[in-house]
Amino acid sequence: MKVLLIYPSYPESFWSFKHALPFINKKAAYPPLGLLTVAAILPQEWEKRLIDLNVRVLPDEDLLWADYVLISAMIIQKDSVREIISRCRSLGVKTVGGGPLFTISPEDYPEIDHLVLNEGEITIPLFLDDLSRGSARHIYESLEKPALSETPVPLWRLIDFHDYSCIGLQYSRGCPFDCEFCDITSLYGRQPRVKSARQLLTELKSIYQAGWRGTVFIVDDNFIGNKAQLKEEVLPSLIEWMEKHKHPFGFLTEVSINLADDDRLLELMKKAGFNHVFIGVETPSEESLKECSKYNNINRNLLASIKKIQNYGIEVSAGFIVGFDSDTPSIFEKQINFIQQSGIVVAMVGLLSAIKGTRLFERLKTEQRLLLNYSGNNTDFSINYIPRMNTQKLLEGYRKIVTTIYSPDSFYDRILVFFREYRPAKGHSPRDFRLYYLKALFKSIYYLGILERDRKKYWDFILKTLLRYPRFLPKAFTFAIYGFHFRKIFFAEAEEKGILPDS
Repeated sequence: MKVLLIYPSYPESFWSFKHALPFINKKAAYPPLGLLTVAAILPQEWEKRLIDLNVRVLPDEDLLWADYVLISAMIIQKDSVREIISRCRSLGVKTVGGGPLFTISPEDYPEIDHLVLNEGEITIPLFLDDLSRGSARHIYESLEKPALSETPVPLWRLIDFHDYSCIGLQYSRGCPFDCEFCDITSLYGRQPRVKSARQLLTELKSIYQAGWRGTVFIVDDNFIGNKAQLKEEVLPSLIEWMEKHKHPFGFLTEVSINLADDDRLLELMKKAGFNHVFIGVETPSEESLKECSKYNNINRNLLASIKKIQNYGIEVSAGFIVGFDSDTPSIFEKQINFIQQSGIVVAMVGLLSAIKGTRLFERLKTEQRLLLNYSGNNTDFSINYIPRMNTQKLLEGYRKIVTTIYSPDSFYDRILVFFREYRPAKGHSPRDFRLYYLKALFKSIYYLGILERDRKKYWDFILKTLLRYPRFLPKAFTFAIYGFHFRKIFFAEAEEKGILPDS
C-alpha cells in the first residue's frame, strides 16, 4: 500500500508567523505532529510520504502515486482541505480524513471515502482491519479514550527538520477544566491521560538522535493537568536527561494559571528547561470569567500570578477574549491596560467564537444566536454569533485593542516591562550557533531599523535594552520581529474589514 499523508496549509494568521519566519529562513513554525504519529501507527511495510502544504507544493504526480491520501486538519485549515479533496476526486484518488476538523463536523465531508475520527490509537486499527478484508466503512468513531502508552514515536524521517522553527511532542491529552468556549474536553475528556517519563524521554531521544537542537513545543492543552506525576516522575527524569545531554532543548508548553500556585512545580520546570508557557488568561473581568466557567482564573490576582511565573525565568504568552455577554464597553480599555502592565509580549486577543462541540455553541444555538460557520481564526475580525453588545461597537473595540497593543510604542514598552520581571536560568538554553541567527539580526536591522516607518522607535527600544538589560538583547531582536508579524496581521485585517486604526 502506498499512502500520501497531506497536511493542509494555514491561512495567514496570528499563529502562522508568516511574516516572521522568513527572518530565520524557516518555512513553517511546527511540523504536523498528528500526521507523523498516524504514520507510525500505519503498517510498517507500507510506503509512506508526507507533504506539508505549509512547506512545499503538491504536484499531481504525488497524488497519482498514492493508493490513499490521508488528510488531517484543524478548523482553520478547512479551505485548504476542500482544495485537496477536490483535486483527489478529479484524479480518482481515494481519501481518508481524520483529526479535529473531521471529528467535529463529519457530516460536512460526505465526499471523503473514509472518515477515521476521534483518537487514532483506537479507530485506525479498526479501519485497517476492515481495509485488509476489502470491507472498509465510510466512518469510524469511538468515544473510548486510549492510554497514551499505546502511542508510538512519530515517524520523523518523513519531514526535514530544517523547514521548521520548532519541533512538537505530546505528553498528555485532556484538561481538568471545562471552559464554556473550549472544545478540548469534548475531544479529549477532562481526565488528563499522560505518558510515562520513559516514553517521553524516548521521544526526546528520537529527535535528539535525528539532530534537532532548539525549541521543543510540548503541545498539550494543559501540561500541568496531572501535577503529581510531573513532580514525582516526569520532571526529575527530564532534568537528569537534560543535564546529561548539556541542555540541547528549550521547552514551551500550554498551562493553566494555577502553575503560579506551585513553587516546586515552577522550580522543576525551570530546571528542566521550560522557558515559555502559554496561558489562557481570557479577561480581567471576573463577571466574564464566571460566565465562561473559567473558575481557575477567579479570585486571584492575575497580574501577580503572571509576574511570579516570569520571575522564575519563564516567559508567559497568553490568550485573551472579548465578546462575552458580560462584557461592557469598558472591557476594551481594561484589556489594554492589563496586557501592558503584565509584560505579556505575545498577547493573542481574539473575538469570542462558538465552536461546534462546546457548551457555548449549544447555549447560543438554544438562544438562536448562532450565525455563519466558524472560520477557525478568532483574530480575523469576524464573529459567528449575535453578541449582547452592539456588533459594530464590539468590532471597533476589538480593533482598538489589537492596534494599540501592537503599535510600536505599546509593544516595545511592554517588552521592557517583561525584561524587568524576567529571571532566566543560566546555562539552560541550547547554545548551538546557527548562521540564520546572524542573518535574522541583519534582516531585523534592515527591515525594522531602516525601511519601516517607525524605525526611530525600533532604535529607541534597542538602545534602552542595551543600556538596561544588555543580556536580553538577542531576545529584543526576536521580539521586534514578532511585532513586525503581528502588525502585518492585525493592521491589514482591520484595513481589509474597514475597521481602521485611529489616525
